[in-house]
Amino acid sequence: MPAHHQDGEGRTGSATSRAHVPGLITAWVHGWAVSRGVPRPVVVAGGWRIDVGTAGHRIRYVLRTPDDGTLADLGRREVVPGTWIKVAADPTDLKRALPDGWTMADTGYLMTASFTGVGGAPSVPYTSRVSTDGDVAVAVCTDPTGEIAASGRLAAAGNVGVIDQVETSPAHRRRGLGSAIMRSLGHHAREMGMRTGVLVATDDGRELYRTLGWTVRSPIAAAYVPES
Repeated sequence: MPAHHQDGEGRTGSATSRAHVPGLITAWVHGWAVSRGVPRPVVVAGGWRIDVGTAGHRIRYVLRTPDDGTLADLGRREVVPGTWIKVAADPTDLKRALPDGWTMADTGYLMTASFTGVGGAPSVPYTSRVSTDGDVAVAVCTDPTGEIAASGRLAAAGNVGVIDQVETSPAHRRRGLGSAIMRSLGHHAREMGMRTGVLVATDDGRELYRTLGWTVRSPIAAAYVPES
């Protein structure tokens, strides 16, 4: 598999950025597992296996140093419906390496930022708060009725903060609530001693995070075995 990564906009990342990707993937995998409350990732060749255990997403493999041979072998062995593979690579590389029976999913984007500690309240009439749920910090914005309009989660992986599941309800979009959630989580992360943030964004989310100072480090290609 070619040893290159793009920043999500067609430009190949610098050698320094590429060198950091394996460590960022390591942090993301472990923080994601904490955020989702799933078993600790198990080391496999080139990455990890996570037993997610949900419908359509039974098992997840995340590879930080993929190559065609490893991917082809994994794709032949792991054919249980609901199995996913995610790799820090271009989707064309993943598709080429996998055998028939796998379906390509939307590409994600591994992104990073330095937490500044700058908070910020959402616009009136919304209010925000951050609470803890075990090892996870949960930020929410609520409307005047108390309904949750937006939310997001933060889990620590050493001194790296992994942000996960930032969501805004359809009725409350385009009001800056996603940005408010990100600022709240970033402020909390800084207070807890985390200096670097990591997340994997969707294509739409990537644009929001870019406006907040996040940088794409690698595409995250994904494929799965459909579960009927």
